[in-house]
Amino acid sequence: MQEIDVDFGPGSPRILCLCAPVTHYELNEVPLADADEVAKFATKKRYEEHLSGRFLLDKALSKWGINTSLIEVRRNQFRAPSIAFLPGSWIRQALPSISIGHSKGQAFVALVENGWTIGIDAEPLDLEISSGVFDMMSKGNELVRLRAHPDLSLALWTGKEAIQKAARRGMHLNPREIEIPIENKNTNISIGDSNFQLKSLTNNGFFISVSIGRGNGYDSNPEDELLDRTLERMNNNPDWSVGCNTTRANL
Repeated sequence: MQEIDVDFGPGSPRILCLCAPVTHYELNEVPLADADEVAKFATKKRYEEHLSGRFLLDKALSKWGINTSLIEVRRNQFRAPSIAFLPGSWIRQALPSISIGHSKGQAFVALVENGWTIGIDAEPLDLEISSGVFDMMSKGNELVRLRAHPDLSLALWTGKEAIQKAARRGMHLNPREIEIPIENKNTNISIGDSNFQLKSLTNNGFFISVSIGRGNGYDSNPEDELLDRTLERMNNNPDWSVGCNTTRANL
């Protein structure tokens, strides 16, 4: 396991990025794995990538200071992952947003503090991206620049993937709608009403892109909404209580 140094500069949120080789784990060795999801995997490769990513996520969260025995992984409607406390734990603590990736035998995990979202994507430095997919990645002036400088395609590919993850929309955010100044390794990008920071770096034979943006990387459930309403009532009325009105003095 290796920590990847990613620094967005002064005023940036707390970030933790880790990578580790994809390894074979048994399902019972990875508490954060989803048994129902794992059961659907048709290949050994997908099985090992999933379990390695969740194993690495467990290590990252522990390093962050979180008791992972109380944590589960959820997915939104675009299958973007987030973490939450297990139902019934009734804990209201700010949790980091997460991103998980896999590439050529390596697993990658990124965390960012609450109030931000994050995306990480990585590919081997020697990966050759076919020019036949350039018009699926880009359009307009960006496509012209890409065709003139195909050696920058890896930066564009990983950068767009990282932003799609940070936006928590995956391929539901069309990569052609994400325009990246591919000559810059650090840049700010606006998409609609959202702004993302993007940083690219090389590490251990991989080209890595990490994107962060302001937003909510947490997927709530009805229990969360009940807790929020309860806390709001408690804050608005100090005398408000839950349950029986009997007090020790009345016994």
